[in-house]
Amino acid sequence: MGGTMDYLSDLVGGGGSSSRRRYKKRKQFQTVELKVRMDCDGCELKVRNALSSMKGVQSVEINRKQYKVTVQGFVEPHKVVKRVQATGKKAEIWPYVPYTLVAHPYAAPAYDKRAPPGHVRRVDAVMPVASYGSAAAAAAPEERLTTMFSDENPNACSIM
Repeated sequence: MGGTMDYLSDLVGGGGSSSRRRYKKRKQFQTVELKVRMDCDGCELKVRNALSSMKGVQSVEINRKQYKVTVQGFVEPHKVVKRVQATGKKAEIWPYVPYTLVAHPYAAPAYDKRAPPGHVRRVDAVMPVASYGSAAAAAAPEERLTTMFSDENPNACSIM
């Protein structure tokens, strides 16, 4: 009878050793996309084996032509990157987005000739800085956008 009570108190958390035990927060299921340069079957196999043996990984998909590796599972992105880098390969979180999501896809920071067709490098949205007044520069982004097309702005666009 005592064994059953100990078991129940451990479940509730009243037991001596279990109350000190720390529980890890469960990892979220997610898809991690990486850019990894792979030139041959050996490279691809090395990366695939390293990732598929990783705890929590459900699937590993590799598109060697695009240098894209997609990992799905209960993993953390930075740990997936480290695991690939441990094989000696250069790895980074997938840096490309479809060009339709970028305001100026052919501007210098976004355009990348190595990007897959229809994609550009991911850039954080940068609002244009107003050079014609410190008050407008400090204003909210909506106000800056409206003053860009204002008649009082000498640098504003005019559509006739």
